[in-house]
Amino acid sequence: MGWYNFSMRVLWAFLQSLRPRQWTKNAFIFAALVFDHQLTHLSAFLRTLAGFGLFCLLSGAVYLLNDIVDRDADRRHPRKRNRPIASGRLPLRVAWGGFAILLSVTLALSWRLSPRFFAVAVAYFLLNLAYSFYLKHVPIIDVLIIAAGFVLRVQAGVVLIRVQRFSPWLYVVTTLLALFIGFGKRRAELALLDTAAGDHRRVLDGYTLPFLDQLIIITSATTIMAYSLYTFSAPNLPPNHAMMLTIPFVVYGIFRYLYLVQVEGRGGAPEEALLTDRPLQIALALWGLAVLIIFYAY
Repeated sequence: MGWYNFSMRVLWAFLQSLRPRQWTKNAFIFAALVFDHQLTHLSAFLRTLAGFGLFCLLSGAVYLLNDIVDRDADRRHPRKRNRPIASGRLPLRVAWGGFAILLSVTLALSWRLSPRFFAVAVAYFLLNLAYSFYLKHVPIIDVLIIAAGFVLRVQAGVVLIRVQRFSPWLYVVTTLLALFIGFGKRRAELALLDTAAGDHRRVLDGYTLPFLDQLIIITSATTIMAYSLYTFSAPNLPPNHAMMLTIPFVVYGIFRYLYLVQVEGRGGAPEEALLTDRPLQIALALWGLAVLIIFYAY
């Protein structure tokens, strides 16, 4: 019984290290399916759903590797010290073994699903490998790499289906939105850790609050502008420009996230804000409902 309880605790710690709460980011894989008018195509939906599951496993492997690499720094962090590897609840040898098995299985299944999807998955992993060992310590580049990860998620969805009318504007919007969220995350971390920020995350020594505020202003404004341009210039939208009706939901969502970052100091974990902030959830739900009505009811 003692060995069983220990095994269950280790298994639970391993699953926690995969950070399932952050798998919400992988929903970007569905962008091609929705915005290319293929949500009602069963085969395309099932392929995208399979890709979503594989990207969840792949991103879980990346988070696991990141926690292995960052374990010493995490032990000095007021929140991250409770992570399974940093706290010792997940033995290091189990973490390494689990990472190797998870990565191997995920890449093998990705190849079976689609060689092009496999190529995107490998690119995503290699990008995050470079991020974990070096690029996350380089100011600005660190957030650009995060944004590239979101773009690769969108691309993963594109290669899984036969795209006909997917607008490249959505790559621009995805990039800018990811930069906005990334810089907001850095600001929240810097505000939380204050003068000890560099001891926990070296890259924070390259940022200041005024500098991050300027970057956030730039990316929030350009995100709204790029999305607005998409709603009346993309070739696959209804000719009556009804998509412009979704702009207020995007504007409110961005402003709400700014409020969470600068007033409530909750931007350090964007996935937590998405899963716990009711106004943000309502805005996202209304935006999604409006998109579905405009794309599939006209």
